[in-house]
Amino acid sequence: MTKEKVTIQDIADALGISRNTASKALNGRSEIPEETRNKVIKKAIELKYKQFSYLESDQLLSKNSGNIALLTANLPNTSHFGSTLISGLEKQISAEGYNLSFHIIREVDQASLSLPNNFDVSNVDGIICIELFNLAYSEMITSLGVPTIFIDCASTVCYPEFKADILLMENQHSVYQLTRKLIASGYNSFGFIGDYNHCLSFNERWLGFNRALSEAGIPLDPGQCIVEDDRLFFSTPTWLEERLHEMQKLPSAFICANDFIAVSFMKALKNKGISVPHDVAVCGFDNGPESMIVEPHLTTVHIYSNEMGVKAAEMLLSRINDPEQPYQVSHIFTKPLIRESTAGIG
Repeated sequence: MTKEKVTIQDIADALGISRNTASKALNGRSEIPEETRNKVIKKAIELKYKQFSYLESDQLLSKNSGNIALLTANLPNTSHFGSTLISGLEKQISAEGYNLSFHIIREVDQASLSLPNNFDVSNVDGIICIELFNLAYSEMITSLGVPTIFIDCASTVCYPEFKADILLMENQHSVYQLTRKLIASGYNSFGFIGDYNHCLSFNERWLGFNRALSEAGIPLDPGQCIVEDDRLFFSTPTWLEERLHEMQKLPSAFICANDFIAVSFMKALKNKGISVPHDVAVCGFDNGPESMIVEPHLTTVHIYSNEMGVKAAEMLLSRINDPEQPYQVSHIFTKPLIRESTAGIG
């Protein structure tokens, strides 16, 4: 005689709880206490309920809670790719039994190479650094001896000497491809907008841009670029317009280090009566919400932010489990998106 299939009600009856509680526990609902969840899962495995029949008890029971600290000089807001990245990151590490705490690194902390007051290194299993581009401070973090991953990092980092894993979006090849498409469509002079020493990602975008020009035999005119220190971009509202006014001749296209800079630059162009894309083409990077709000819509590069968060969690957890493995430098695929701010390319 065929044995009847085990149901959630069978699990509930065996434990003396309601079917609703058992169902919520199996689905990982947060309102169910951890102790109850573990009992339900253990009973589901014991009774060989559906997919749980293939598991051993230790595989699904909650792990001891650990702590991972996220250090950042700028906590990403909702328009920043980092907000989606953190969402993917948090889900992944939470599933492995870790808590995520946030710590803002102030300029005074960086200058004095000091940890924030609420950071207790003895209670941290791993560290994630986002928007932390001060090399001396980054090296201080790596000297703590705690497994660490940097999501982007200082532009001057030297991989063989840097004792941490690094995760970046793919920058160089996507900007190279985008610039090549513009060249193939007849654009013959180019400017770059953004401080390429701001971070490694900006630096890689600069390298891809220059590689495309070099291969095409197109000289770069520094007078058609705005690459000063990143702080100057935010110093005064009119600074970008003033720098644009100083250009004696505009190139046919501008590649901007990110969408925020591109949108700000498009406003400066509009204020001078310069039309995009009829007078000059503009490209950004990030595929942030502003890229589809600005008119014309901005040609940009899409970052798979959520996937980057998941990958960062995987890399850090792997480092925690095996601290002696070789350090990794990984890039996550990106995708150029052609929109109306660049006419005539496909």
